[in-house]
Amino acid sequence: VTAGDATSGLIQALELTQLADDRAYFPPYDAVPVVRRSTLLRYPALDAAIRGLAGRITASVMRKMNHEVDGLRRDPRDVARQFLDAR
Repeated sequence: VTAGDATSGLIQALELTQLADDRAYFPPYDAVPVVRRSTLLRYPALDAAIRGLAGRITASVMRKMNHEVDGLRRDPRDVARQFLDAR
């Protein structure tokens, strides 16, 4: 038994079994974008791009992408591009 995060690409790579946290011991880990207002003013299209990702990257999708990078050693840019092109 080991502790880790639910989106680790090594879960699949190391053939680990993820146990259910039925006692809610671990708090949820939800990533959120943090962007300076000055950056949004400088790059106006960034706001729409970030909002376009909202709700689209589930834990299982993130785990799969992390596995592609960590387990299969794919370039993160290629994995991200594949995700964006598929949506």
